[in-house]
Amino acid sequence: MGEENSLLLVHLSDVHCGPRFERDMLLQAIDEINDLAPDVVIVTGDLTEDGLVDEFQEAKRHLQLLRCKRVIVGSGNHDSRTTGYRLFPRFFGEPSSVTEIKDAVLIMLNSSRPDQDGGEVGYRQRLWMKGCLDKYSDRFKVVAFHHHLIPVPDTGMEKNMISDAGDVLWSLISYGVNIVLCGHRHRPWMWNIGNLNIIYAGAVSTNRLRGFYQNSYNIIQIENRKIKAGLKVIGGKEYDLNPTFIKTLKSIS
Repeated sequence: MGEENSLLLVHLSDVHCGPRFERDMLLQAIDEINDLAPDVVIVTGDLTEDGLVDEFQEAKRHLQLLRCKRVIVGSGNHDSRTTGYRLFPRFFGEPSSVTEIKDAVLIMLNSSRPDQDGGEVGYRQRLWMKGCLDKYSDRFKVVAFHHHLIPVPDTGMEKNMISDAGDVLWSLISYGVNIVLCGHRHRPWMWNIGNLNIIYAGAVSTNRLRGFYQNSYNIIQIENRKIKAGLKVIGGKEYDLNPTFIKTLKSIS
């Protein structure tokens, strides 16, 4: 297989540096990820609990331990609390970005809004995303943002999705996006809508877990544009990331 047609992507989310931060879990996850030597690591937001300076500093210190040339970091609703949205760019750069790698393009969107748990991509950012997707129409396309795009089971009463989810979903399907990466609900899951794969990461390093009570991250192998998604329990095994199989893992120790 040609190297240009192969991409190893690690997707983690919801670090939550602060009072409920599980430091040992994150450090172990980083060691595991470094052993994998991925082409790119994507972090879909909530680096902090309350958007405070010391929390951003701690998140930055830890993520700098990743030995990966491309670490793409997005902003979550917790990062936009207490004017944390002003601090985020100082530590991690702009929360919206485009990264070209091999045969793929990775677009990070900012779905967070100041002091709101819910999110929104917004009309202007959707136009920007459409322009990027137009420009890279021949590439394998990955779009990432923090909030969930469609509901996730076992996460309680539905709330705090992106408010313009319908418009965003239509844009993603219309422009042939291959993968969408989300976090926010602390629950690993995967939906397929036609050719669109919507992949949710669990929480990598907080004890606030829903439905799936293990800290985890996702390992996504793209080979000749075919996707193999795995769920990696920190300190444990890797499993297929598909809804039927994840449901059977609730009781694992």
